Amino acid sequence: MTLHSRKRPPGNDSSLSDPTLGMDGEKAIFQGPTHFFEEEARRCGYRRVAGLDEAGRGPLAGPVVGAAVILPRRFFLPGLDDSKRVNAQDRELLFEAITQRALAWSIGVATETEIDTLNILEATKLAWKRALELLKPPPDFLLIDAVTLHGVGVPQRAVIKGDNLSSSIAAASILAKVHRDRCMQDYHLRYPSYNFHIHKGYPTPEHLCFLDKFGPCPAHRRSFRPVLARSGSCGGVS
Repeated sequence: MTLHSRKRPPGNDSSLSDPTLGMDGEKAIFQGPTHFFEEEARRCGYRRVAGLDEAGRGPLAGPVVGAAVILPRRFFLPGLDDSKRVNAQDRELLFEAITQRALAWSIGVATETEIDTLNILEATKLAWKRALELLKPPPDFLLIDAVTLHGVGVPQRAVIKGDNLSSSIAAASILAKVHRDRCMQDYHLRYPSYNFHIHKGYPTPEHLCFLDKFGPCPAHRRSFRPVLARSGSCGGVS
């Protein structure tokens, strides 16, 4: 991609500042996501900075969900944080606030079959690409939680622990997590033997016990080792 009218994309220079460093260069106590990376992108000339995050890479069942969010400049939402550090009730409230106040937001999904066919990392990227196709107006820069997304034609920066550091990535993590949890609630109605509404497909002792007892159902990821190991133990649930 040619960037004649832009400065270099932030994140391509190892001399860029680190938001977790204090004035003396020592690691500071970090208080949660900020607009540091978004503002750095804007200083380089970008105006529609989208944060991307996912939910559902670790479970044995259900889809992987990717979300993209463009927040207004200096957006402030009390309680916004990495979805893993927010309880379920507060995530629902944050979901409603983000979807009402964001400049743009979208959600993409990759199915269990696509996960088994592609592998979980590539399926996650597919979910993000689907989210980006729906994001209007389109972003001109991406902040992604620890992953580089090739083939989208948009400058980007992979941010390690981005859902802890970037407000827009944290917002995307909330949208992805809430949407996926709702998907797993629906799966519970279809396959009540597994209690998907409780463990959301993660490999908890309860979930593994149900897998031992009933075998996998169509919601399970057959390429994941704990599921694969139990695929021949019994007929499974259709």
